Amino acid sequence: MALHRFLIAAALLGASIVADARVREGNAAIVERVAQLIEDEYVDPDLGRTIAGALRRELAAGTYAASSDEALAAALTATIRGISGPGHLYVEVDRKPAAAGEDADADADFDRRERERYYGPQLNFGFRKVERLDHNIGLLELSVFAPVDMGGDTAVASMRFLAHTDALVIDLRANGGGHGEMANLLSSYLFDGGHHPLSGVYARKTGETTRQHTHPYVPGPRYGADKPVYVLTSPRTFSAAEAFTYDLQALGRVTVVGEASGGGANPFEYRSVGRGLMLWLETERSVNPLTNANWQTVGVKPDVAVPAEAALETAVAMAQEALARARE
Repeated sequence: MALHRFLIAAALLGASIVADARVREGNAAIVERVAQLIEDEYVDPDLGRTIAGALRRELAAGTYAASSDEALAAALTATIRGISGPGHLYVEVDRKPAAAGEDADADADFDRRERERYYGPQLNFGFRKVERLDHNIGLLELSVFAPVDMGGDTAVASMRFLAHTDALVIDLRANGGGHGEMANLLSSYLFDGGHHPLSGVYARKTGETTRQHTHPYVPGPRYGADKPVYVLTSPRTFSAAEAFTYDLQALGRVTVVGEASGGGANPFEYRSVGRGLMLWLETERSVNPLTNANWQTVGVKPDVAVPAEAALETAVAMAQEALARARE
C-alpha cells in the first residue's frame, strides 16, 4: 500500500513538473511576442527597445512564471507601465477569445466586441445626460466618445437640444475616451464654421502625420464660437476625452475646470499575443499643430484647478457670472 501511494505521489509530482514546464514555455512565448511587437511597432522606437529589453530581462529572471493568464497579464503590464507611464500600452485577458484556428481574426473580433461593450446602445452611445440647467445653462455629460457610425444621430440630437442655451458645461470627469471622430464632430459644433486645427496623428509605420480639423459642415444648428463653454476633467478623463479638451483649450475655445487628466495621448491597435491575451499597442502619436506637443503621461492641465467633485458647481457659478457680465 505504501509503495502504491508513493508511486501515485511520484506520478502526480512528475505531472506537476511537466505542467509547470509547459506553463513556463507558453509564458515565455507570449512574453517574447509582446517584446517583439513593442520593439518593432511601438511609436517611439527608442522607448520600445527599452521596454522590450526589460521584458526579456524579467523573463530570464523568472518574473513571468505566473500560472494564470490574469497574473501574467498583470505582471507584463507592471513592467511596461513602469517604463512607459500611463497610456494605452498594456496587456489584458480577452474574456471571449477567438476559437481555435481563428487567430488571424482574433484582433478584428476583439475590436468588434469591444465596440459593442464600450459604446453600444445599452450605454446610449456615451450620452449620459443632456440637460438645461437654471439660467439657461446647458449640461452635456459624456461617459465615452462612441464611433460616429454608432452614436452620430445621438450626438446631433444632443447638440440640437443644447443649441439655444447661453452657456455650456461639458462633463468629461468619468469619460475614459473612445473615438477621435466623435470628439472632432462635437468640437465642430463649438465654432461658426471653417477649418480649425485639431490634433493630428503621427504613425511610426509610415513616418507621416495625418492632419485633422473641425468640420466645415455639421448637421443641425451650431452652438457657435461666442458662448462660454466649460469642460470638466478629472484623473479619469482619458484618451479621446483628453484630445477633445486639449485641442479646444489650445484653440482658446473652452475653460477647463477640475483636475489634470490621465495622460493617454497615443492611439493604439489590438494585437493577439496568444492564449487569449491581447496587447494594446501604441503605434501612433497625437500631435497638436498649435502646441507641437500632446498630453501623453502628463495629462491636460485645467485652467481652473479645483477638486473634481467640485468642478460642476464651480463651472456653473463661472457661467452664471459670465452671463451676468454679458447682460450689463
